[in-house]
Amino acid sequence: MPQASLTVWGAAECQRVHEATLDLLADVGVEVMYEPALAMFRAAGANVEGGRVRVPARLVDEALRSAPREWQLKPRGGATSPLTLRDGEVYYGTGSDVLYVRDPDDDRRRRVRRADVEGMAALCESLPNIDFVMSMGLPEDAPQGIDDLVQVVAMLRGTRKPLMIAPRDGSVLPRIREMAALCGEKESISIYAMPSPPLMHDPDALTKVIGCAELEIPLIYAPAPNMGATGPRSVSGSVLVGNAETLSGLVLHQHVNPGAPFVYGVGAGAMDMRTMTDPYVAPDALLAQQAGTDLARHYGLPSFSYAGMSDSKTLDEQWSAEAALSMAYGSLSRATMLHDVGYLESGLQSSYESIVLGDELVGYARQFMREVPVDDYALALDEIRAAGPGGNHLATRYTRKHHREFWIPESFDHSVHDRWAAEGEKTLGDRIRAKTAALRATERPFTLTAEQDARLEAMLTEALEDQGARV
Repeated sequence: MPQASLTVWGAAECQRVHEATLDLLADVGVEVMYEPALAMFRAAGANVEGGRVRVPARLVDEALRSAPREWQLKPRGGATSPLTLRDGEVYYGTGSDVLYVRDPDDDRRRRVRRADVEGMAALCESLPNIDFVMSMGLPEDAPQGIDDLVQVVAMLRGTRKPLMIAPRDGSVLPRIREMAALCGEKESISIYAMPSPPLMHDPDALTKVIGCAELEIPLIYAPAPNMGATGPRSVSGSVLVGNAETLSGLVLHQHVNPGAPFVYGVGAGAMDMRTMTDPYVAPDALLAQQAGTDLARHYGLPSFSYAGMSDSKTLDEQWSAEAALSMAYGSLSRATMLHDVGYLESGLQSSYESIVLGDELVGYARQFMREVPVDDYALALDEIRAAGPGGNHLATRYTRKHHREFWIPESFDHSVHDRWAAEGEKTLGDRIRAKTAALRATERPFTLTAEQDARLEAMLTEALEDQGARV
């Protein structure tokens, strides 16, 4: 079916970048800072000298062949259907691990707390267009050594939707899966990991790569070279660096367990050389994300990209404009998993209201991305003939049958001026804040049992004790 989509690189361009990536991996290679991973690369047939790993093309080809093209990520109950991770499906979720939150009660920028992670997860549970949930914060009131597990517990208490988790390293993966199983479904989690640009893999990332492969937990491996800093000041060059990092991670992942689920992450920053910041919604960064998504599609792998975020520091006009722009471009890329819905401040701040706006924008994007067939029924030739020149379709059976298929906004205003004025001249920000407050005040659709809750707390205590023993 014809559908709206966006493409930067076609088959020829993707193949050229792939060939350049193979040359880069075979000639320059990647730095691997974890001895067990070095041994695995060596066993796979890579050229290992010290910490430098040079990967021959055949290992990349083998890994691409063995990586599955489809995998299911399940909910732990509720109305959410399983997410089928494959090229051609598009899902939306929030982001992880920011330091600050825009307080929904007094509009202050403050540090994230454990209650915020749970509260934003609970908000996502009630929003129909948010498909998976990330933490949206590093809670300052959690013990630092187990703050990743505290996030998991908070999200499990707030939502039954699938989770994407960015733990500190791979050592906690069995415990995270046990927590998810306790709450209803061990296959409801995926793991987010990142190499260290340029062309490096650190122990935290590698233990996640290895652990996810062993446990068959879906791994999202997403690079982040920055154009002009950790990558060339070139969209194509930085995407090439990211591709080399992702594919070398895939080689290790598939060597550990051929057929384990792997999602191709995309990403490249475009540093603002005036401010030395890394804006998320710069057009160059969005362009690089699209090119990376084109590569993932070229490989036939499910992909992971960005949508619905802003570089604004507060809920202002820049916020709504950038959230809409990034939602449109991200959606049109048709990446499989689009994350960071609700981010502010270039990934440093989260916001309850921004998630609610993001949900509305996802609904808009999904309506625009629907199929547009050209069969006889869709063309409605009989309807047009019946109405004739100067006629109308207001009262026809066809209109009555299909009018509800068109987008009806909840927070965007389509009324005439007099009605808008009579209802208080409310702005988009006013309506989003009111909707957020109403959702937060509504009784939650589910809670964990007392037994589940107590067991999760006990598991956090066990993890903290284990950490103390290791120290």
